[in-house]
Amino acid sequence: MLNHVVLMKFKKGVGENTIRELEALLEELPNRIIEIHSYEFGRDIMHSERSYDFALIALFANSESLQRYQNHPEHKTVLNKIGSMCESVLAVDFMGTDASNLKEKTPDQGIGTW
Repeated sequence: MLNHVVLMKFKKGVGENTIRELEALLEELPNRIIEIHSYEFGRDIMHSERSYDFALIALFANSESLQRYQNHPEHKTVLNKIGSMCESVLAVDFMGTDASNLKEKTPDQGIGTW
């Protein structure tokens, strides 16, 4: 799967209502754009010095489906909203690995340092 990861740093003064409007727009995208295989987004909860304010992770079958998503009118509406409220946006697209067969590791298994 092609992983599409976006990090957003909001401009100073971006209010709660504006963030909720963005969340509502993002919530609808998987219902409107068939190329989206999986879609998650959310606000930063750690608020560390290096944290961005918001992140999005979407999965696509291939680069062609990602390009169709990026050119979709509904996505362009979201891009306009993001552009108006963000001082910085970072993105990375990479082919991921299937980690569905990984088992949870615990300290008693002697794996790593806890």
